[in-house]
Amino acid sequence: MLPQFGTAVRKNKSLAADAGGSAPDKASVDAAWLVLEAANDLGDHAAIAACRRVIDAELNGTVAGQSDLDLVTGYFR
Repeated sequence: MLPQFGTAVRKNKSLAADAGGSAPDKASVDAAWLVLEAANDLGDHAAIAACRRVIDAELNGTVAGQSDLDLVTGYFR
């Protein structure tokens, strides 16, 4: 199932980059939840923090940092 996830993220990454200044798109937030689970299992504290920032940005309607989005979308590559 992970290859499908990676494909979906690659397709949506360009869409997220084009949004420019808006809240994270739904695909990025869904990816952040998946990455958060994996990062928790691996003890990857930097990824956990980035995922939380992306999720918080979506919940608050604010902009997530591009570096956080890049980490989330590229985590399983």
